[in-house]
Amino acid sequence: MAKAKKAGRRAGGGGGSSEPLFVGSKVKAAIKAAGCNTAGDALNGLNDWMNWLIQQATSRAKQNGRKTVRAHDFMVR
Repeated sequence: MAKAKKAGRRAGGGGGSSEPLFVGSKVKAAIKAAGCNTAGDALNGLNDWMNWLIQQATSRAKQNGRKTVRAHDFMVR
């Protein structure tokens, strides 16, 4: 009998997170290039944070009467 696939093991996915918003292998390579290792939950945490940033940026754009999200909308004060 074949083993069942574990749910949510893709880069940035699972654990209640939405679909990944980045290339997991690129993130892992950048972390490795900095001389660090990547924990199993690191990509999920990054994906959750990116989703939060997008929520904040879209909210700020709407509050300023725009439908276009601009670079400065991602700046957290």
